[in-house]
Amino acid sequence: MKQVIFPDGYSVPAIGQGTWYMGERSGNMAQEARAIQFGLDHGLTLIDTAEMYADGGAERVVAQAIRGRRDEVFLVSKVYPQNAGGQKAVTACENSLRRLQTDVIDLYLLHWRGNIPLADTITAMEHLQQAGKIKRWGVSNLDLSDMRELWSLPGGTACMTDQVLYHLASRGIEYDLLPWCQQKSLPVMAYCPLAQAGKLRNGLMDSPAVLSVAQELEVTVAQVLLAWVIRQPGVIAIPKAGSEAHVQENAGALGIELSPRQLQALDEAFPAPKRKTHLDIV
Repeated sequence: MKQVIFPDGYSVPAIGQGTWYMGERSGNMAQEARAIQFGLDHGLTLIDTAEMYADGGAERVVAQAIRGRRDEVFLVSKVYPQNAGGQKAVTACENSLRRLQTDVIDLYLLHWRGNIPLADTITAMEHLQQAGKIKRWGVSNLDLSDMRELWSLPGGTACMTDQVLYHLASRGIEYDLLPWCQQKSLPVMAYCPLAQAGKLRNGLMDSPAVLSVAQELEVTVAQVLLAWVIRQPGVIAIPKAGSEAHVQENAGALGIELSPRQLQALDEAFPAPKRKTHLDIV
């Protein structure tokens, strides 16, 4: 199983389980929890959630899923930017811990950059680490200029990841952000790797180039798209894990290797940018 290693040496599968849009309907929560458990059974031990998702509902789904299995899980959650400093960060983290029914979060991320200075967020993350509430911290939706600023601040190099939107039809990070992270041995977590919330989803799913590769390999289109994302060293894909069938499909992508010819065909259909572009965010 393809693994990605964090700067502190901890390794996780290159495909995890996302929970965006989970926990929004109480009648679906048991099924969603079972899907996550099914993913754990298939080795997808990284679970990504956030206080924002369904106003904490997704964290409650995760709590159901990992009950009795916490030791198997690498648990990621995210803090709103308006809560990412001072006592607000402590309160937000404690609320997430309560909803997750756990004592510690393995990786706690700033969800996106807001008005609280990055230096204050670093201080808050360090405080949470010292208090034993989180093991590691990172960021999400930060572009290269933000990452360079973070890196220049005291304690900023302790950041463990940058979670950003990345899929075959959204390749802007390949121009500068991804190479910089790879140079720093800083893993990138790719959300919406299937363009679940992207305007080009239909273009991807119906692309003749993607369909051709899927038929050639006798796999699904989603598996081709996931295999494409994790072809890059140090990239973790976190597709939504809403049903057991989707989870099984996601897990199967870990064993798919795209040939240079197949990668070239996908590049020709969805070229990498030749100049700096704005960081895509959804």
